[in-house]
Amino acid sequence: MQELSGPDVMEWLGVRYRVILPVSETAGAVSIVDSLSPAGSGPPRHVHEREDETFILMSGACEFWLEGQSFTKKAGETAFMPRGREHTFRVLGDEPCRHFVILSPGGFEAFFADMAKGRFRIPQDMDQIAASAARRGLRFTGPPLGG
Repeated sequence: MQELSGPDVMEWLGVRYRVILPVSETAGAVSIVDSLSPAGSGPPRHVHEREDETFILMSGACEFWLEGQSFTKKAGETAFMPRGREHTFRVLGDEPCRHFVILSPGGFEAFFADMAKGRFRIPQDMDQIAASAARRGLRFTGPPLGG
């Protein structure tokens, strides 16, 4: 279950992404990304202005943070992050976390493609990362959990 490989897999900062339902198949209504995140990883706090995110955990566990409230989800559970609300997550334990991310509406997966293609680093390339994020209605608001 932990393997995520193939020619259509994108990787950025150790996280692997594969789009399993592209917006081209849903007229933009939704997209689904299969993601494998290493232990301890997680993005900076941020807000999506355009899309809701639903995480379906397939393996591992994550601490989610939504506007000041923390909660843990593990394999077989889901977490919903509404658009316009500050949030983040961090993979817990020593194992990676595999999760499906449902984006509604779809399209934000283009950010992951930009990051993988550019091989951007944090914090060295934050200007370029923030520019790509802004084009997709994402703004960073703070550090990652534990950061």
